[in-house]
Amino acid sequence: MLSTFVLNRGKTLLMASIALATLSSAAQAAELKLPETTLTASLRTSMVSTSSDTGPDVMDFNLESLSFYVNGKITDNVKFSFSSELDSSQAVSLQDAIAQFEFSPTMNIWMGRFLPPTDRANSYGAYFANNWNFATDGTQDGYPFITFGRADGVAYWGDFADTKLKVSAGFFDLSSVKASTPSDKVMTAARVQYNFWDAEPGYYINGTYLGEKDILAVGAAMNSVDGNSTTNVDFLMEKKVAGGGAFTVEGEYIKYDKLGGYGGYFSKEDPKATPPVPPLADASSGDSWYLMGSYLFPQAVGVGKVQVLGKFGTSSLDAIAGGTSLDVDTTELNVNYIIKSFNAKVSLFYLDHSYSVTGLDDSSIGLGVQLMTL
Repeated sequence: MLSTFVLNRGKTLLMASIALATLSSAAQAAELKLPETTLTASLRTSMVSTSSDTGPDVMDFNLESLSFYVNGKITDNVKFSFSSELDSSQAVSLQDAIAQFEFSPTMNIWMGRFLPPTDRANSYGAYFANNWNFATDGTQDGYPFITFGRADGVAYWGDFADTKLKVSAGFFDLSSVKASTPSDKVMTAARVQYNFWDAEPGYYINGTYLGEKDILAVGAAMNSVDGNSTTNVDFLMEKKVAGGGAFTVEGEYIKYDKLGGYGGYFSKEDPKATPPVPPLADASSGDSWYLMGSYLFPQAVGVGKVQVLGKFGTSSLDAIAGGTSLDVDTTELNVNYIIKSFNAKVSLFYLDHSYSVTGLDDSSIGLGVQLMTL
């Protein structure tokens, strides 16, 4: 009898111990926190009517871009970023995949696939540009890249003197980058920028701050491999207007020396043209510049504000077969309706390309919509 009591009590204590252990494990699991992670998305879509010398007028409805972003914070100093994009050709691309070690404003190391230190335009891309037609002028986004300005590599960046001085430099793989150099070479990249007025902290910078900051910034960058290089100088001036408006001026000059460029982009091969137009090489030699100005009216119109914008750029490219150069002038006009910064805007735009070779000019008028959950 006593032995049976002891045995039953032992079983009871054992079951109680198991139950307590289970509850303790459940409590620990409930307290376990996953890394802080956010998922966001962005969309650009447009309808465009285009007239050109090389064919009939065309009306297009375009899904220009659909992007998804994942950002995670593992510790206060260790983070990661990932993004993918569905572009206008319906192709899905890995855009960013970054291991981020951020110890202080002056000490940050990024490794993976991301935007190398280049010009301001490459940093802000289409979504944070002031104008709608990003990278259509022979200047913007002409640095060598894999997808949408990105390259695989490692870089240091830092903000100094209360973030007025920005410095970044790194090494990047050319294995998948369009360039005239062999694929086993490593490209060096560096950028320096100084902000005379308000600071622009962080690695990425905007094409406009839509009246949130007073900006006067000058930057210079260079990418190089085996004596071939791309170099640029750029500036942004933005001044707040009372009531929430802004006056903005942006410009850039860039020099391509057989690295990057717009050889393929501006090649409109046409054997029927007079004279016939041959294709351009993938990597161009030449130079390019643009100047852009805008005014954001402070008065609200409905749920948003109206911005007017004008841009002119010109590119001279030397790498046409036979040694003939090609000059391209680009003119763009925008009337933008800013609903909520870059998160919601509508753009009515006009875009014109004028080529030094006859029979290649084109112009378009369109309406674009951009939405972001960032």
